[in-house]
Amino acid sequence: MRRPPRIHGRRAAATVALVCALTATTQQAARAEPMTLAEVRARLQSLYHDAEVATDKYDAADVKVARQKKRVGTLTAQVHATEVRLARLTALAGAAARAQYRSGGVPAELQFALADDPGRALDNAGLALQAQQNTQNLLTDLTATRADLRSRTGAAAAELKRLQAGRRAMDTERGKIEQHITEARTLESRLAATERQRIADLDRRDADKAQVKWESTGILKKVGTHGTTAGKKAIAYATRQLGKPYVWGAEGPDSFDCSGLTSQAWLAAGVTIPRTSEQQWAQLKHVPVEDMRPGDLIIYFSDASHVAIYVGGGNIISAPRPGRVVYVSPAASMQILGVVRPDA
Repeated sequence: MRRPPRIHGRRAAATVALVCALTATTQQAARAEPMTLAEVRARLQSLYHDAEVATDKYDAADVKVARQKKRVGTLTAQVHATEVRLARLTALAGAAARAQYRSGGVPAELQFALADDPGRALDNAGLALQAQQNTQNLLTDLTATRADLRSRTGAAAAELKRLQAGRRAMDTERGKIEQHITEARTLESRLAATERQRIADLDRRDADKAQVKWESTGILKKVGTHGTTAGKKAIAYATRQLGKPYVWGAEGPDSFDCSGLTSQAWLAAGVTIPRTSEQQWAQLKHVPVEDMRPGDLIIYFSDASHVAIYVGGGNIISAPRPGRVVYVSPAASMQILGVVRPDA
């Protein structure tokens, strides 16, 4: 093989390295050397894993922006309601003042002296003064409330702008996702159909081997076999999505990424859970693997970058990665980090 020309710069070096890797992989794969296929397979797994990690970050940024928009909307509505109430009360107070002026604005003391029934006049004057004081107190409180709400709305709007700026910066993550997926697909396209089939067979072999090892511990005799009513609804939803394609950042109805599927499955069961696998791991209740039951979510890999819904019998339903569809697979086919329970 001719030595590639010497090119300076990290981008050029990366390009040369990729070209060399693809060339070597193609040549070695053509000789059907198992080690080469193992290297190709490891590279594909790494690329798709990195794409999923970047997807989780991208989705998390979307969630934060959506949540902050809702908060700003709520505060804005509260400001509006307070201003409407304040305007109405101010108008009523003004009408009362004008009525008093039209009646001559006689002081309460003089009304008492001239009245045929001094006791009743005194009561009426006291009630009027009390009503005026109560109105003034309420106007003062509402004015303070409006000022506080305006301040909080301004702060929330500023935070929204910051999050939106961060979300735009997440285009970097979008670029990473697309780069990893493109590189993986390019690598796969260099392989013959028989080589791609051999890699798929290796994936299944390792998944089955990991599952047999996991089940040999007697785990299936310990885990629950019956889910809750909500858990059954979540599983039913996930089951209806079988065969739909994986698309990063998608949460239905036509395609899903891994956490898009699990979050929508539990939403269909009436339970709102965090959007991303990392947030699901961080915020939902952890349960020991041996105590899990159908409907629980299994979190995978040390960085919590993948999630699936446990459906019982040692199986899961998940949206695995680009190029695949929502499917049923062995629960131990990937490295299990832990289990969380949405309806704890």
